Amino acid sequence: MGGVRPRHRQVADEALVRTLFEEHGRAMLAYAQRLTGDRATAEDVVQEALIRAWKHPDALVNGKGSVRGWLLTVVRNLVLDGVRARNARPKEVAESPATVAVEKDHADRVVNSLVVLGALEQLPDAHRSVLVEIYVRGQSVSETAETLGIPPGTVKSRSYYGLRALRDLFTARGTGMEGVA
Repeated sequence: MGGVRPRHRQVADEALVRTLFEEHGRAMLAYAQRLTGDRATAEDVVQEALIRAWKHPDALVNGKGSVRGWLLTVVRNLVLDGVRARNARPKEVAESPATVAVEKDHADRVVNSLVVLGALEQLPDAHRSVLVEIYVRGQSVSETAETLGIPPGTVKSRSYYGLRALRDLFTARGTGMEGVA
């Protein structure tokens, strides 16, 4: 017979679930909604609790407590299982224009860094030192001026001409990094 139930058993099971819902459904739904704070989730929990009652009718008859107590315990356990399952997984973050997709391979960044460092080596020392201080070490114009012992206007000028020289190098090489500098 496998998993097929005789017709009279199927009718009896349907009657059991219907009766349970008629007698205890409102209390189960109210309890589930209070625990979850969401009507739709509460309805799903009640449905699952009724399926458990249908699968284990002996627990209702041979139980030590009341039928309603058993059903409300099942509801509570289902809600707790759902909370535990959500807490066990990392939080999902919706993709949006504000969130940047996770980079799968950092090889492009490494190659770009090597290309930029190689190009910096081809610049005159005066331009290279200014660009390193500003863009690699993250210093401001005034900090760079103090570090290198030159006026801020000279830092701005060398930065401008250094970036222009980098752009020309990238364009000449056809690296695709023309917009970087």
